[in-house]
Amino acid sequence: MRTGQYAAVVTALIFGVIAVPAHAATVKVVMENLVVSPAEVSAKVGDTVEWINKDVFAHTATARNGDWEVNLPPKNTVTLVLKKAGTIEYYCRFHPNMKATLTIAP
Repeated sequence: MRTGQYAAVVTALIFGVIAVPAHAATVKVVMENLVVSPAEVSAKVGDTVEWINKDVFAHTATARNGDWEVNLPPKNTVTLVLKKAGTIEYYCRFHPNMKATLTIAP
């Protein structure tokens, strides 16, 4: 790398021109004994929600607004990358008393 290139890189770093990508987080939600835990969780667009079904029967994570539905086979884990901000209430179609809220920041 030549001196001029070094100067350009140093200047870019000083003034924040080179973007450093943010790391997406993984939020874990467990379904066990007909309970969603945690029942309220926050994440950001680009994060991944990992639903872990520890029960011996199937569940779903069905968004009340229709944005998504995740099918969770027994003793299985399924993930979903969040693409849209908002507060979404979701539930299990098979066990409607299993419900939770996911708040997604931009």
